[in-house]
Amino acid sequence: MLENVYMKNKNLFKDILKNLRQENGIGQAELALKIGVSKGLISLWENGLREPGMSSLIALSKYFGVSIDYLVGLEI
Repeated sequence: MLENVYMKNKNLFKDILKNLRQENGIGQAELALKIGVSKGLISLWENGLREPGMSSLIALSKYFGVSIDYLVGLEI
C-alpha cells in the first residue's frame, strides 16, 4: 500500500514542479541557476526520470515558497 502512495506522489512531483515553474514564468535554465543545479537535472525531474535529494527539495521549497510536503504531493 505504501508503495502505491509513493508511486503516485513520485508522479505528482514532476507535474507540481513543472506547474510551479511555469506559473512563475521561469525557464528550466533560470531555475537551475537559482537553486544551484544543472538545467539537465531540472529536465530529468520534470520528466520523472530522476528524483531530487533533500538539499534540492529544500532549495525548491524556499525558492517557490511552498512546503516540501506540497512539492511531493502530500499536501494540496
